[in-house]
Amino acid sequence: MIENSPPMPDSPPPEEVDPTAYRLRPRDIVLGAQMLFVAFGALVLVPILTGLNPNVALFTAGLGTLVFQLVTGGKVPVFLASSFAFIAPIQLGVEQYGLGETLSGLAAAGLFYLALSLLIFWRGPGFLSRLLPPIVTGPVIMVIGLSLAPVAVNMASSASETYTVGAALGVAGSALLATMLTALLAKGWLRLVPILVGIAVGYLVALPLGMVSFAPVAEAPWFAMPGFTAPVFHLPSILFILPVAIAPAIEHFGDIIAISTVAQKDYLRDPGVHRTLLGDGIATTLAAFFGGPPNTTYSEVTGAVALTRTFNAGIMTWAAIIAMLLAFVGKLGALLQTIPLPAMGGILVILFGTIVVIGINSLVQAGQDLTQPRSLVIVAIILIFGVGGLSLQAGAFALEGIGLCGLVGVVLNLILPQARGEEGDA
Repeated sequence: MIENSPPMPDSPPPEEVDPTAYRLRPRDIVLGAQMLFVAFGALVLVPILTGLNPNVALFTAGLGTLVFQLVTGGKVPVFLASSFAFIAPIQLGVEQYGLGETLSGLAAAGLFYLALSLLIFWRGPGFLSRLLPPIVTGPVIMVIGLSLAPVAVNMASSASETYTVGAALGVAGSALLATMLTALLAKGWLRLVPILVGIAVGYLVALPLGMVSFAPVAEAPWFAMPGFTAPVFHLPSILFILPVAIAPAIEHFGDIIAISTVAQKDYLRDPGVHRTLLGDGIATTLAAFFGGPPNTTYSEVTGAVALTRTFNAGIMTWAAIIAMLLAFVGKLGALLQTIPLPAMGGILVILFGTIVVIGINSLVQAGQDLTQPRSLVIVAIILIFGVGGLSLQAGAFALEGIGLCGLVGVVLNLILPQARGEEGDA
């Protein structure tokens, strides 16, 4: 007979793994590729529209995401890529000053984020919202979208030697319709990629109309160094682009709040919005030094995180690595350049209109009464100065369009007296 033996100690319960903790696992490579796929359409659209190199944009998006993770300690599951807010300034800057000069303005925008992050660290997050309330940022965001409206219409109706205006409008309409239907009716992953679906449908419709030539793809090598471009210091370009950085800085708060809600973690406190904004700023300046567009957190990827419930930022590391590897595929860049202008124009009708609606919505959510004299004056001046393209020049110094109206809005908000009952507006 076996004597009673002492009871075996209970095995320790398995430790609960924090789903938001950073883990870099090979099994997550596929998830990382999916996240890049979600952001891909919008990511490459900005460089194609602005004349920048899409392969460079892929490289700087990946590099920017890795830098953001280093600055924030790998705590926030976001992917950084091309910012739509800078489309108009880049287009106008390249036309007026040149590519290298415009890149110096974009690099300065990143340094502006760095300065803001230090101010937020010193004064707290409320400082920025007091300096840049919705009564200023809302109209500036609207100006960005409205100033781009002619670009979308011209691209959608652009004819050439090989196709007519009617054919261009047909392709643009098909891309626009596909984007709308995907955004409204699609389910699951498909709903997260309306831009990509719109580009694909427009591309397929354009093929039989002779609007696509694959000669550049055939000539391009499989492996090629991205066409990196260095910035050239140019003060007028810096002064022109710098005020545009105000609106994306404000939107950054919304992006961090959105991903905090999805992951049920307060990223505004840990790692802190000063660190997330600093990550955006360093990524934007680095991108400019390579010739890429400014970086920003992508709401499409936030939607994908909410859908898949994958809060591990290591997945974004894989997305970043894959993006950087794809940047060296020469044929990919050549293929992206073959997308017909009308197809992109159709999509931009929605995208640029969305920017305007975001500006309006920020005013609505803030409860702004635009009939109050002070609010009416600020919004009216910002809109007319911005959409009208007012320009102030003094020698090499130039301030115009979005930059001018943004600066005027900040100044007006600071100097105009508050009327009774309006104390909460600014």
